[in-house]
Amino acid sequence: MENLAGLIGGDKAAWDGFVTRFAGLILAAVRRVVGPQGEVEDIAQDVFIRLCKDDYRLLRQYDPTRASLSTWLTIVARSVAHDAIRRRRVATQHIDDTPETFLAVEAIEPMRLRIPDGLLSPRQALVLSMLYEKDMEVAEIADALAIDPQTVRSTHHKAMLRLRAHFAPGTE
Repeated sequence: MENLAGLIGGDKAAWDGFVTRFAGLILAAVRRVVGPQGEVEDIAQDVFIRLCKDDYRLLRQYDPTRASLSTWLTIVARSVAHDAIRRRRVATQHIDDTPETFLAVEAIEPMRLRIPDGLLSPRQALVLSMLYEKDMEVAEIADALAIDPQTVRSTHHKAMLRLRAHFAPGTE
């Protein structure tokens, strides 16, 4: 049975034999992930569907030099089961049904960063002030300073590199 050529070729007898031989293994692998009360049979059927999907694309990827067929099928079954659990969680969490208190976020005032004198050039300090304090766009700053917008972006980038280097952990 390790030779899957007949199965991939569409031989019904080969497929029936494959299902008969590995259904128990796949059911057990799924049951270990979802538990006994889960949708074990439905998910196991999804495993078989995924194996045949797209002209047996997944089965064609099986490499007998890397694992036995039973080990590989167990991994595939567990993966399909985990996917089903994730889909179920997403499907059951409707935002309209969630109390607003669970979605509330405590307002946090941004901390004002004290930049040491001389760390940034006057132009870098001015560009940062215009970007973050005055909430100006790059094009507006470029017009105000009569420079190219790329110069504004470059100045911003260099200022941020200096700040990151200065405030990086372990540099105090």
